[in-house]
Order: sequence, then C-alpha cells, then structure tokens
Amino acid sequence: MKDKDVKSEKVLNFTSSLSGTMGFLGGWQVCHNLCLWVITALSLIGITIVGMPLLFLTKVAIPFWIAAVILFLISLIFYFKMKCISKNLLLFNGGIIVAGVPFRSLNDYSIIFWIIGGILIALSLISYLKEKFRFKGK
Repeated sequence: MKDKDVKSEKVLNFTSSLSGTMGFLGGWQVCHNLCLWVITALSLIGITIVGMPLLFLTKVAIPFWIAAVILFLISLIFYFKMKCISKNLLLFNGGIIVAGVPFRSLNDYSIIFWIIGGILIALSLISYLKEKFRFKGK
C-alpha cells in the first residue's frame, strides 16, 4: 500500500510542477526574456544572433497556459480529495498561472495580473519559510 502512495505522490508532485512550468511559459514576457537570455548567453561564447530565436514560443503561449490551468485544476482536485499536495506549492503555481495570463485582449489589465500573481507567490514563499523555520518548542 505504501508503494502505491509513494507513486501517486510522485505523480501528483510532477503534475503540480508541470502546471507551474506551463503557467510560467504561458506569459509572452517570459518568452521574450528567455529569448534575451539565450541571445546574451550565446554572445558570451562568441555566437551572434539577430532576431529572437525563441519567437515560436509566442505562438504556443496560449495552449501552454491552458494546459497549465487544466493541470492546476487536476492538482486542486487531488488536494481537496486527498490532501497530498503542498498548499504552498499550489499557491505558488496559482500565482505563476495568474501572472502569466497570455491573452492579448487583457493587455490593459496585465499589471493587475502580475500584482495578484506576485502576491500569491510571495504569500506561498512566506508561508513556506514560516513552516520551515518554525521553532519546535512553540
């Protein structure tokens, strides 16, 4: 029975991590920053690139973000049914998904999504650090 629990926990952790990663890749600004990082890294070793080498990611930002939301919903279902996923990890992933909303029609509100996502991420990190450094005697 314990092997089954360990395997299901690994699958759930992977699903939750994948959800956060997809949400992260869903934001156009993230794709743009990744391109700039690749150009910078390649220029440090003497390779010059003109243009954006990861521009193709902007075409798949919305499908990545939708996949992230679906995986996040699956993680939430498992959390509420079995309580086997860290609430801090779910909060962190939710913040990444909110901050990475890729829809161009919502560009006027993107700063609001960044703020809300940033607050969720900060809350998850604060909660994690509180739990990590909680004194045993209190």
